[in-house]
Amino acid sequence: MKIRALVIDDEPLARDRIQMLLRDDPDVDVIAVCPDGPSALALMNERLDLMFLDIQMPEMDGFELLRAIPKDRLPAVIFTTAYDQHALKAFESHALDYLLKPFKVDRFHEAVSRAKETISSRHAGDAMRGLLDLIGQRPAAGTYITRLPIRTADRVLFIRTADIDSVESAGNYVVVHVGKESHVVRETLSALELQLDPEKFLRISRSAIVNLGRIKELQPMFKGEHVVVLENGRQVAMTRGLREVEKALKFS
Repeated sequence: MKIRALVIDDEPLARDRIQMLLRDDPDVDVIAVCPDGPSALALMNERLDLMFLDIQMPEMDGFELLRAIPKDRLPAVIFTTAYDQHALKAFESHALDYLLKPFKVDRFHEAVSRAKETISSRHAGDAMRGLLDLIGQRPAAGTYITRLPIRTADRVLFIRTADIDSVESAGNYVVVHVGKESHVVRETLSALELQLDPEKFLRISRSAIVNLGRIKELQPMFKGEHVVVLENGRQVAMTRGLREVEKALKFS
């Protein structure tokens, strides 16, 4: 029986590259190609054995998609990503396979071969545990980044995470606020959240993460909602429960 695979990536070139590399594989049948998480989620009632999953996608990133899939429907996953080495440690620590963009042919076929072994149940239990751990837990202590690389046209800046005031989502990018400066990074908020120490950073809404040490006060708004006021005066809307935020601040 052929392996039924789904390709999920917001980049047309990446989608085409995966399909091309699978074209001559007699064991894999690509049943659909999706440009985003919601369209992939609509196919979860289909029998699915393997997903090629991009992490950095707008609207619903790869981690959010995985959390939305019922656990008994989760297929084997090969992550496709442009992550740096710090972020890749999250996959490696859970024994999960990934392809670093741009894909190399030999590495691609190696990942597919491993996926076939997993699907044949030889390593299915271990792979499923690793996947559930990744989407349900944060990395182990000590694996959080302390510097964030900011790539510009002519250089790479390294921002200390301790200096970050807040991070806000902007589609398939995030805007990192550091003092009076703002930096745009091609990263999703959920992906960056996994790399930041939860004792120092808190996601206060679907679109914002704040440095707990930079919070000056919480101000009430309409209908029981609040805004976070940071030391630099920036105000960030909060949808997370007030008590939960207050508890996090006590232990930050």
